Formats: sequence, structure tokens, C-alpha cells
Amino acid sequence: MIAATLLALLLGWLTGRPLLFLLLAVLGYLAWHLYNLLRLRRWLRQAELGSLPVSSGIWGSVFDGIHRLRAGSLRRRKRLNRLLKRFYKLAAALPDATVMLGEHDIIEWYNRPAQRLLGLQPSGDVGQNIGNLLRHPDFREYLARGGGDEPIEIPSPADADRMLSVHLVSYGRNRRLLTARDVTRLYRLEQLRRDFVADVSHELRTPLTVIAGYLEAVSDSADELPAQWRRSVILMEQQTRRMQQIVDDLLFLARMENGRQSGGEEPVDVMELLTAIREEAFTLSGGGHSLTLEADASLFVKGRRDELRSLFSNLIFNAVQYTPAGGKIAIRWYRAGQGARFEVRDDGPGIAAHHIPRLTERFYRIDVGRSRAKGGTGLGLAIVKHVMSRYGGRLEIESEVGKGSLFSCYFPGEVLVLFQGNKSGLEGC
Repeated sequence: MIAATLLALLLGWLTGRPLLFLLLAVLGYLAWHLYNLLRLRRWLRQAELGSLPVSSGIWGSVFDGIHRLRAGSLRRRKRLNRLLKRFYKLAAALPDATVMLGEHDIIEWYNRPAQRLLGLQPSGDVGQNIGNLLRHPDFREYLARGGGDEPIEIPSPADADRMLSVHLVSYGRNRRLLTARDVTRLYRLEQLRRDFVADVSHELRTPLTVIAGYLEAVSDSADELPAQWRRSVILMEQQTRRMQQIVDDLLFLARMENGRQSGGEEPVDVMELLTAIREEAFTLSGGGHSLTLEADASLFVKGRRDELRSLFSNLIFNAVQYTPAGGKIAIRWYRAGQGARFEVRDDGPGIAAHHIPRLTERFYRIDVGRSRAKGGTGLGLAIVKHVMSRYGGRLEIESEVGKGSLFSCYFPGEVLVLFQGNKSGLEGC
């Protein structure tokens, strides 16, 4: 540019027209820039890099720099494409159904097992909302709340006899991955296990009732028995009652798992129920514990009285059984946000942290000898968990060794009923 300007000034001085030659030099310089811009535009529009435009000066540096940037971008794009193809091949090879969902849960891609397990069509379902194709109520609810850590089980839309475990997880921005696994075999095994437990428990009831009846008759005439037999009869009665309680708990769990509960739902007066259970717990403790009850009389639960009684009594009786004499047990029933909370707090020996996740397992015991000595069945917290699950709530456990435990049950507002003045004036919360 400098050389062209000096040349124009020299020619203008020689011809006596410096401004004209200076203007021609500027126009030529602008035309050169415009020419290189057009070359750059044409080059950038090419799908492939093509031949690099050749120029000098600043445009040579520009062409070279853009060429390097574009080459690096193409290399990265090719690498990403290779990774994406590998991912698609991997996802396609999975035995589980895999569906990629975009914004608003629109189907972007799915593998072949998704066609077989979820009934998706090879063509036409891409671009559809997954909720319009999988219409099971449990899945629609699961989708609405954004999935979760735990999968749900639903029948296959393509085969009602096939059971699927469906899991939905978020990734990236407004994208989710849906996987579905065929768990028909596990589901049937679990159903067999439930039916077996229910059948065996039911069959055990009759012989246990007969044994209990004879032991009661023998116990009534215990004074006529030799001294060495009296203790044996007492122990047999205790163990028979314990076995009857285990059978009753197993049958209750079986009814809960199979959805076969007796009686309809009605507003249950929780305060009245807790007052009765507290009196029973006080009798169980022999007056050796301080049992306090704080309850909101206006809060009722729409449900089955036997289920709620089992839930509350298991937690309260557990606190009595495992809290040493002289301990304090506080029972509370109160509003918590949009729902309500039931709490049982004790100042007993507490529970080590590594035991807490397993407390709701059937027959799980922290101290086997101590639990049997107390007469526990090992099924109480499993029952509590199932009841809370049926009411859409959750069981929370907090404990510290040497400082006691807190068992808390949260009931959502959907199952609560507000009592206003008289039982005919019950309103949903």
C-alpha cells in the first residue's frame, strides 16, 4: 500500500495531476481487497477445503490462518462423527431398548430392541413424543416427574405378557435417555415367591392355631403340671405367639404386594388411632418409659385403618422394645409443608450408620440374639416401607449410636383430609 501510494504521487508529480493518480491508487487498492473478499467467500462456501487461494500481503496471512482453523475444525468434526458412529453401533448392539429423547421428550433415535420391547415402528416414530406412544399411566406419571433414581416396571406395549423395567435419565441440555430391560423372568420369579410365601403362611395358620389352643388349655391347668414342665409350656406359648405374629405379618405383606387389601378407603382419625396405640405401648413397656404424644387433631388420612395401625404400631412398639427402661419416646403427628409427618423419636442406644440402608429388608436384624429375645419378627419396617409406598410417601431414618433414633414418615397432601369441626365436614388438603 505504501509503495503504491508513493508511485501514484510520483506519477502525479510528473504529470501535474497528483490527486487523480492518488485516487486511482486508492480505487485499485479497494478493488484488490474486494477481489480477495470474493475469493474468500467462494472458498468458504465449498463443502471441502479445495485448493487454497493464493495471495500476497495481509490476504495471504488471512487465507493461511483461516485454512488452518478450518482444517482443525474438520479434523475435530470427523473425530466426533467417528465417536458418534461408535456410540450408535454400541447402542444398537445393546440387548436393552435404548431411546434418545430430545426437547419436549421427542424421539430422536432408538435401537432395534426398542422396536421389539416398546413397539416402536422402524419408520414414522422418530419425531413423535414418547408419551404419545407409551401410554401406561405409571409411565406417564414417571415421565412427568422427570424420571428418577429408581426404574419403574410396566407391561410391554408390544406384548402385555412381557414385563419391562424402564429407566429415564437426563443428559446434556433438555435431553434424556430412556432404557427398557426385559425383566419378565425376574417378575415371574418374584410373583412365585410372593405366592409361595402367602400360601405357606396361610397353611401354617391352622396348625399354629391348634397348637396355641392346646397350649392355652394346658396353661390353664399349669398348677397341676410338674414344676419342670411349667417353664417349658410358657416358652412354647411365647414361641407359638411369635410364630403366629410372623405368619400374620407375612400375610399382611403378601396382601400389600399383591394389591389385595380388605375394606375400602375412608378418612382415618390419626390422633384417635395414635392415642389408642400409645396406651397399648405404655402397657407393653410396663410403665417403664416416658411416652409423649403430640398430634394435630385436624389431620386425617384417607386410607385403610388396618394399614395405618400396622404402620404406626410397628414404629412405636419398636421404640418401646429397643429403648432401655426409663427412656423417653416422643410421638408426633403434624403438618409439614403441603403434607403431614409422623415421627417417633427415642433416646435409646441408636443404630450404626451402615445398618440404616438395610433396616427395611425382611428379617434383617442388627443384633439377632437381642431381637429374638425381644420377640421381634424382623418384618415391622418392611411393612412400614410397603404401607408408605402405597400412600405415595416415604420413610426416613436418622440415628446416632448412643444418642437415639428418629423414624419419620412423610404423607403427601393428596392422601390427607382436613377435619373442620365435625366428621361430616372433612375436606381434602
